[in-house]
Amino acid sequence: MQIISGGQSGADRAALDAAIRLGIPHGGWVPRGRKAEDGPLPARYRLRETESDSYRERTEKNILAGDGTLILSFGPLTGGSALTESLALRYDRPCLAIDLQEVPLADAAVAVENWLRRYGIWTLNVAGPRASNEPRIYVAVLTLLLAVNWPGEKKRKGC
Repeated sequence: MQIISGGQSGADRAALDAAIRLGIPHGGWVPRGRKAEDGPLPARYRLRETESDSYRERTEKNILAGDGTLILSFGPLTGGSALTESLALRYDRPCLAIDLQEVPLADAAVAVENWLRRYGIWTLNVAGPRASNEPRIYVAVLTLLLAVNWPGEKKRKGC
């Protein structure tokens, strides 16, 4: 299992931090200069830089690098999250979008587990809003991903 993202603040960064805490390999693509809204992405995150500083190029590369894309939000998808869904559909990649305003975290974790197994996803691209657009997203994504029983992982106590 591997978790990838674009390294942006918010959902992307929470996914990388969850992978680190779980001992799951992480990676992905980040715009040239390790560009993120809160400054350059710290070196502890093992992401590769694209040739340009375009968020769109980064998003496209992560969709193609993953076996599937999980998009987490509070409310309808907008901005980069909507673009991510559109590109996943264009490239015919499995994509699961979960509105955390509508789906409780425990139910969302089960939905993610079932989706991962159904599509045989081994490299998971995680996306969602940046922290400045949705301050609740970091904690929600981190909590959700830590609650998932990952393929090949023994069930943890309390999950």
